Amino acid sequence: MEIEYSPKFTKQFKKLPKEVKKSALECERLFRENPFDSKLKTHKLHGTMKEYWAFSISYNYRIGFTFIDSDFVRFHAIGSHDIYK
Repeated sequence: MEIEYSPKFTKQFKKLPKEVKKSALECERLFRENPFDSKLKTHKLHGTMKEYWAFSISYNYRIGFTFIDSDFVRFHAIGSHDIYK
């Protein structure tokens, strides 16, 4: 699985607490193996964000992304539920 990181994602990632970054990297490893691993709670978004998906890093943090094709995704945002705004 190839992942492209948007500039927004990279900027948001740099601002995260150290422990959240560590969890995010572990979740990314799981995501690369299986984007729908039950531990990630991957889900499709609705409404104005219906083209996007998200998966959980922790209770408060998630990553928003889109599937470009079956082996390529783009991570758009990382953070709390505020990433949906």
